[in-house]
Amino acid sequence: MKKVSNGFIYTFGSLGGLLFGYDIASVSGAILFIQKQLRLGSWQQGMVVSAVLIGAIIGALATSKFLDKYGRRILLIWASIIFFIGAIGSGLAPEFYVLLTTRVILGVGVGITSALVPAYLQELAPKKNRGAITTLWQLMIMIGILLAYILNYSFSGLFTGWRWMLGLAALPAAILFLGALYLPESPRFLVKVGKIDEARSVLESTNNGDDHAVDVALADIKEQAAQKTGGWIELFGKTVRPALITGLGVAIFQQIIGSNTVIFYAPTIFTKVGWGVAAALLAHIGIGVINVIVTVIALLLMDHIDRKKMLIFGATGMGLSLLVMSVILKFDSGSKVAAIVSAIALTVYVAFYAATWAPVTWVFIGEVFPLNIRGLGTSLCSATNWAANMLVSLTFPTMLSTMGLANSFLFYAVICAICIWFTHTKFMETRGKSLEDIEADLRSRAAEDDAVSNVESK
Repeated sequence: MKKVSNGFIYTFGSLGGLLFGYDIASVSGAILFIQKQLRLGSWQQGMVVSAVLIGAIIGALATSKFLDKYGRRILLIWASIIFFIGAIGSGLAPEFYVLLTTRVILGVGVGITSALVPAYLQELAPKKNRGAITTLWQLMIMIGILLAYILNYSFSGLFTGWRWMLGLAALPAAILFLGALYLPESPRFLVKVGKIDEARSVLESTNNGDDHAVDVALADIKEQAAQKTGGWIELFGKTVRPALITGLGVAIFQQIIGSNTVIFYAPTIFTKVGWGVAAALLAHIGIGVINVIVTVIALLLMDHIDRKKMLIFGATGMGLSLLVMSVILKFDSGSKVAAIVSAIALTVYVAFYAATWAPVTWVFIGEVFPLNIRGLGTSLCSATNWAANMLVSLTFPTMLSTMGLANSFLFYAVICAICIWFTHTKFMETRGKSLEDIEADLRSRAAEDDAVSNVESK
């Protein structure tokens, strides 16, 4: 395999995030035109929008079987092909059922990359930069979302604009395919299948020729890779339980604190507090820009601040922002002041989310699980994240109509408070540790618990 620079590796390794972000956001503008041209009812519109989420759950769960069998690089190539087929098919779809099928195919690609890329980047990155490099995945997602918002606005005047909105995802998919051909395989997978020399070569590249770091990393990887590949019993066993609680916890809370609902329904929220439609769409683009900026800040801070502290800080800021929005809408709804304050609070909420929960979730999911069940663990957490996403997306319109905007925000603020407590008491801390150190900590903690139990039983 031809050697490429670390910048190339991390950029193309995370490029699946751009497709991820673009494909889940582009439909928000496209559906306005699809429903008219294809004459879709409300149920059919909902199916088109949620089809990607259905495919993502399938793709994420299927990843576990192939991740540890064929490797990370091959699976990334497959994902790019699936993205390409789904994008072209969606853009050319002549009727509802073809569009629905191709949207599910796109979702499979989204699910594969969400389970694959964080783990792949974690396994390639040196310990000291692992958080920042994995955050590139989230940065690409935010860039993809922003690109979707801009193109949705740009093509909104064309009769066939929705086809361009959906079909243009084929271009980055093709670029990802070409780039993935030159990407290295994960050194941990290479050791696992007995290709030690190739693993050393990759480690020498990613560690910039630091022989001592390579020797230490390779020795640790060999020790962990010698363990038998685990299954569901090991994943739900006592040893891995703290990692499972952390991985599933961040996957669920990232969605039920209302993040994607607020982001994707932002234009609706802006219009409900008194903004015009054009202003709301432009404000949506503004939120996308803020997402990108604060994700860059998170990338710079990720390896200097504990993961748990970032999550607690983010949930606190989000909860307070939601509380402000709820109060102002309850007592001053409909006024110009309410519209301005709500817009500011919503923007602050998004900034706190994009700087903390958005990137840290995927960092945690990619790094907490032992090597012998990493594929299974990341797949389960990614699928759980998509299932929670679907649940929130499906319930928010009903919540909005029955509870009203102010009470809906208050509900999510309460969830943020619960989230703070759960993060503080239940999550692991992983910053500054190698993947092998994290695994060793899990086994050490389990051994200590067993020792305590034995003493107590006597």
